Amino acid sequence: MDSLYAVSPLDGRYAGRTAPLREYASEAALMRGRVQVEVEYLIALADLDVTPFEIAADDRNFLRNLYEEFDEEDAEIVKALETEGYAGYSATRHDVKAVEYFVRLSLPDELSDLSSWIHFALTSEDVNNLAHRLLIKPAVENVLLPELATVRDELAEMAREHRDVPMLARTHGQPATPTTFGKEMAVYAARLGRAMGRIEEATDSVSGKLAGASGTYAAHVAAYPDVEWREFSREFVANLGLEHTALATQVNPCDDLAELFDALRGANNVLLDLDRDAWLYVSDRYLGQVATEGETGSSTMPHKVNPIDFENSEGNLSKANSDLTFLGDYITTSRLQRDLSDSTVKRNIGAAFAYCHLGYTKAQDGLGKVVPNEEVMREDLESTPEIIGEAVQTILRREGHEDAYERVKALTRGKRVTLADFRDLFDELDVDESVREELHALTPAGYTGIAGELVDDC
Repeated sequence: MDSLYAVSPLDGRYAGRTAPLREYASEAALMRGRVQVEVEYLIALADLDVTPFEIAADDRNFLRNLYEEFDEEDAEIVKALETEGYAGYSATRHDVKAVEYFVRLSLPDELSDLSSWIHFALTSEDVNNLAHRLLIKPAVENVLLPELATVRDELAEMAREHRDVPMLARTHGQPATPTTFGKEMAVYAARLGRAMGRIEEATDSVSGKLAGASGTYAAHVAAYPDVEWREFSREFVANLGLEHTALATQVNPCDDLAELFDALRGANNVLLDLDRDAWLYVSDRYLGQVATEGETGSSTMPHKVNPIDFENSEGNLSKANSDLTFLGDYITTSRLQRDLSDSTVKRNIGAAFAYCHLGYTKAQDGLGKVVPNEEVMREDLESTPEIIGEAVQTILRREGHEDAYERVKALTRGKRVTLADFRDLFDELDVDESVREELHALTPAGYTGIAGELVDDC
């Protein structure tokens, strides 16, 4: 389909950027995941002593190739089985049943006796909840986390490179105690690293359920009452690389996914903070932007170089967080043992991940185009000498001046002052000459504490 006619920008304007998620978030990917669950379950049943069939090694390889080599033609067959009928099967109007029939049709004659064991004693949600997690987990591990790591590494590199570049800090939007540009970038790198740790932990804890239509193993026990089905389920789910959900209704409660979505929101919030601060730094000319040859910043103002990447990242991450919040709230609830409303909602997980991915890559683009303007930063510091007031009153407190804060407040609050005004104050103070020299040595650019050293903590 021509991307110009796509309903969603994810498959239209941004199709090139969201392409890495197709392997995990497309309908074909979900079909492949379902085939994987059905095949691995069939093999696991064959390994039980009570079942009257075995699957040889070569046949196992054949079956596993059904999902390992699942391609566009296979996806079209599954879709045909669901929507219009195929190879003698009427349209199922049921996506999981279509996958079951696909596996049946794929069996060669010598394996046809396996047909009745495909989807044996399962409910559709047994397949679906596992298939979704077999896609969600690698989508985060292989696509989202690497992009976040790239942003974190860019921030850490900027922090190290500009660790000693002094910069006016602002609290409440007003001039405050100076910092360094590197230290501020280090804060974001450290925050993002912690947020990534939460995502990794939540991803490792993704859990799957296989317990039948009401979570009681009723059909399994009816067929083979002597099998330890709970242990079978635990081992089967673990072999898929997932944690095991021991207690469930027909549906996996999805608390695990809600925790993952919340962890992603945490990382997104760090980047939203970064996007907005970077935008303000560009506005204040603390950050200069590299102009791209031929690019237009404004349709009417030729001089404009806009911080569009940070703005784009902000918009997409805000959209991602909205979707992740909705998903986390919605999929953790179900009427009694099951209702189907969550099925259509879960199809939007990939879209939420895609908006995350867009936000991460756009933040990378923004960081790659900005350069600290040290001259502007120093000029701003020199024109705001009142910011050494904190240092002055703290040193005077050390020397026993109980009115230190009040004296500096009277000199500076709401006023424009100069370093000369401070030095006049210093000359009037009843302090040792060494203290007076210490005060005279204070400058805005030099009042950054150990900001440069703190960069090593990111």
